[in-house]
Amino acid sequence: MMRVFEFLVALVIVAVLGVLAAVVMPGSGHVERQLVIGKDMRQVYDVLDNYRRLPDYSVLRSLDPKVQFAFSGKAYGPGAEISWTTTDAKLGNGGLTIASATPEFDQIDGNTKSASIIWNLDNDWRGLDKHFTLDLERQGNRGQLTQVTWSYDVSYGWNLINRFANLYIHGDPDSFIQFSLNNLQNVLAGVPNIDYSQLIPYIEQTQPTPVLLVSTSIQRKDGMEAVEDAVAKASTEVQAAAKKLGVNITGSRILITTNYGDQTYSFDVAFPIDSSTLTVNGQSEQLTAATPPSIDNAAPAEASSAAGAADSSVAVGSRDRFGRLVLDGNVRASLAFGGAALKGVWNGTFAGVPQTRDMLKAYAQTHGYKYDEVVNRPYDVIATPEVKDAGGNITAYAKYNVYLPITDAPEKTPEQEAGLQPPSLDDTQAPAAASSAPAPAGTAAAPAEAASAGE
Repeated sequence: MMRVFEFLVALVIVAVLGVLAAVVMPGSGHVERQLVIGKDMRQVYDVLDNYRRLPDYSVLRSLDPKVQFAFSGKAYGPGAEISWTTTDAKLGNGGLTIASATPEFDQIDGNTKSASIIWNLDNDWRGLDKHFTLDLERQGNRGQLTQVTWSYDVSYGWNLINRFANLYIHGDPDSFIQFSLNNLQNVLAGVPNIDYSQLIPYIEQTQPTPVLLVSTSIQRKDGMEAVEDAVAKASTEVQAAAKKLGVNITGSRILITTNYGDQTYSFDVAFPIDSSTLTVNGQSEQLTAATPPSIDNAAPAEASSAAGAADSSVAVGSRDRFGRLVLDGNVRASLAFGGAALKGVWNGTFAGVPQTRDMLKAYAQTHGYKYDEVVNRPYDVIATPEVKDAGGNITAYAKYNVYLPITDAPEKTPEQEAGLQPPSLDDTQAPAAASSAPAPAGTAAAPAEAASAGE
């Protein structure tokens, strides 16, 4: 009986010591890790202020390749939510919600020194008020680096069992931060190094449009004159074909970029028409969307779309390897566009269009919008042509609408949700002379190599 009593006393003493130990333990936990990333703060901020790229950089997929993610709430900023489900008992189900982001995205520019984003966490880790804080600080001589401090905070309250969990805060929470932070750096490495902070892109739902087009290419070293000559030649061919077919051209010229290489720029010069049914050789032909050729039938890279249009072996009235209707000479007909596209506005010369296109690509990557330049080519449309005087000097810049077809995207960009408006020609400074660089879309710097085609 005495031994039983001694055992009970010892058990009470251990329990009391355990309670005392829990009482003196911290009522909260904190762990943080830092990493300097070679990207502008705006790009890092955008990736972290939405969850569409989280599956690509979080450690969750590394722990369970079959983990399932679901998005809800807003697409971007405070109120955005993501949840995950898994059959891995150790990983467990959970979710994150963006609680706050300061300053707001449209206030981050080259002068912004710091920013902070808070994610609320809901999972089976012990504690209350669990959240991640992601502090961003601009670094580097030119401010092109961003230090990310990713911290985890939790409150244990007076739950004594939860307080013991602080002993293991350097387990799952710490590893989640460290691995995700390293993966974040890898994801951002694939984003083009370009400042898009002055871009105000919109998501636009485009409709399938019948077009007549001519595929062509130039050497980039030949400059803007080569682009203009190629466009003029193709326009003449398209207009002649339209007249012969008895259809009307209903809009401005469209340039569909098929290959923007270091030396060669290949593109389709297209014009919208008012009929999706054409009569060729006495046969009624219904236009369809172009499709990429199969790998077995694909031509070498140097003989891509531009060369395909001039294939003399394809008979008029038949379909080329892209499924486009073959017309006279180099002219083809098909349905273009259809579906969501990320749209940016450029006010200036054509030399700024490729830069705007690169901005859209970087923006799409940081916001988690998917695009495939082979399946759905980027394109630009002249909304307002430039004006020249009798001496050939530009007196008013052109307005270009630049499109990047996207998938897996929300209905609106954050800029659309906020009601921000793209720049207009009225906001653009008039050219000082014909040799002046293109005016920026907003206040973005104009391309330094404006004299070179598309550089």
